[in-house]
Amino acid sequence: MDKSIIFPNLHITLDNVEKGFYVGSFFIAFYGVIIAIGMLVGVSVILKEAKRVGFNEDQFLDICIITIIVGVIGARIYYVVFAWDYYKDNPISALNIRQGGLAIYGGILAGIACLFVLSRIKKLSFLKVVDVAILGVVIGQICGRWGNFFNREAFGQYTNGLFAMLIPTTAVRSSADITTEMLSNIVNINGVDYISVHPTFLYESLWNLGLLIILLSIRKKKKFDGFVFFTYLILYGMGRFWIEGLRTDQLKLWGTNLAVSQLLAAVLVVLGVGFCTYFYKQSKK
Repeated sequence: MDKSIIFPNLHITLDNVEKGFYVGSFFIAFYGVIIAIGMLVGVSVILKEAKRVGFNEDQFLDICIITIIVGVIGARIYYVVFAWDYYKDNPISALNIRQGGLAIYGGILAGIACLFVLSRIKKLSFLKVVDVAILGVVIGQICGRWGNFFNREAFGQYTNGLFAMLIPTTAVRSSADITTEMLSNIVNINGVDYISVHPTFLYESLWNLGLLIILLSIRKKKKFDGFVFFTYLILYGMGRFWIEGLRTDQLKLWGTNLAVSQLLAAVLVVLGVGFCTYFYKQSKK
C-alpha cells in the first residue's frame, strides 16, 4: 500500500505517512496517540480556567477524568449505532477503536449529560462548569481531527481546489467512502491511483481553532453563566453543518438519506440561540 498524501495545488508531498508505529509487537495507532494528547492538553487548560473562576482544581480533575471516560464510551456508541450496517456482521469489531470510529457528537452529548449529573452531585453550577469544560472539548477536537488525517478517513467529496488532498485508493478504510465522481477523476502517479478530495479534517480543525480563540476572548466578558457554552453550540454547529455536507462517510438516520450530524448541528444552533436569548433577558432583569 502506498503511504503518500499529496496536496498538489499547495505543492506539498508527504511520503511514508504511517497510521501508527510498533512498540515490540504491539501496534500503536497515531489516532489514539493524538486523541490522548488532545485530552491532556485540554485537561490542563480546563484546570487552569477552573482555578481562575474559583473552582477547586482537585475536584475538577475528578470531573474531567470521569467525563472523559463517559465521553469516549458515548462517542463509540453513537458511531456504532449509526454505522451498524458496517458492524453487524462482526459485532466484536465495535470494541476496536484503534482504527477510528469515534463520533464527536456522541462524546459531547454523553459528556454534557455526565457533567450535569456530576454538577448536581457536587452541588456546583452546571452552566458555570460547562463554560469551563467546553474549552478543553474544543482543544480535543482541534487535535483529534488529525487522527482522521493519519487514518485517511473523514474526508470530503471530490475537489481539485486549492486544498485538494490526494490519497491512495488502497489506503481508504472503506470503499463505500469513494464516490463515483472520485473514481471518474482518479489521478495516477507512478502507477498509484489517488482520489482527490476535500480535507474536511483540516477544515474542521481550523474552524475549531478559530472557535477556541473566540471562546477565550469572551470568557472574561460573559454576561451570564452558560454564555461560553452556548456560543460554542452556535458556532460549532454552524461549522459542522457546512463541513458535514462535504463528507462522503456521513452517518445517516436509519431508513433515510439524512445526515445525523447535520441534523444535530442544526438543532444545537437553534438551542444555542434560544438559550442565549433566554439567559440574556434573564440577566437584564
